[in-house]
Amino acid sequence: MKILLAILFASFLISPAFAQLNSQVLPTDQGTLNVDFSTSPASPNPGDITKLSIDFLNPTTNTVQEHIDYRLTVLKDGVTMFGPIPLTHTSTGSVTIPVEFGQKGTYDAVIEVEGILFQPIPLETVTFAVAVGEEASQSMPPISDGKEGGGCLIATAAFGSELAPQVQQLRDIRDNVVLSTHSGTAFMTGFNQLYYSFSPTIADYERENPIFKETVKLAITPMLSTLSILNHVDVDSEEEMLGYGIGIIMLNAGIYIGLPTFAVLKVYQFRRK
Repeated sequence: MKILLAILFASFLISPAFAQLNSQVLPTDQGTLNVDFSTSPASPNPGDITKLSIDFLNPTTNTVQEHIDYRLTVLKDGVTMFGPIPLTHTSTGSVTIPVEFGQKGTYDAVIEVEGILFQPIPLETVTFAVAVGEEASQSMPPISDGKEGGGCLIATAAFGSELAPQVQQLRDIRDNVVLSTHSGTAFMTGFNQLYYSFSPTIADYERENPIFKETVKLAITPMLSTLSILNHVDVDSEEEMLGYGIGIIMLNAGIYIGLPTFAVLKVYQFRRK
């Protein structure tokens, strides 16, 4: 029941492990490397050249890992805005890539790693959110880097990719709806402390246990349907954000708690007859 409640509240405002900069250290989805990502300037502006600085770190020694084969893609709302660059080798383990962001908003810098020390490895990814423009920077709260326990969010692990449509939907709701209000921003700031305390453990277990992964995917599917309501309404005030947020939480509570409780009571009453 605790896991179910955790998934319920997590899925309301999940957006894949996609921490705000600057600067953040996140693990790749399998935990083989940590990646230190920062931008220069720290608050990018549309039309200016922004330098993306990437350091690949050995998670055991916390030092720069040399000889990495990587690829970078920058997306906005699921659409590729830069790259993907060809698979590139960095002998030093540190790179700086200039990127021009065309408009305000939140961009996703997706880093893929396919080789370490001249040896190929199964693809591992990590994603960072880049807030471009003053308005976007103010709307994005600091988010825990999620390093504990592997750091992969529940929805990303369930659907197998940070670019899965379901994960994109959750990210869009967070960036374009929830974080557009002060109440949503305040909630996210406190919520992340709770979410990152348990989500890496659940995500790690999803990767280790395919049956559990499919169970979680099935469990959060109704939540995705209820959250899609936010894509079809206009949230123009704090009151509307609170109203829709509380309404969706109550709806999910009815689905995940009310219906099972009702079914259990009916079965109990039937057996007593």
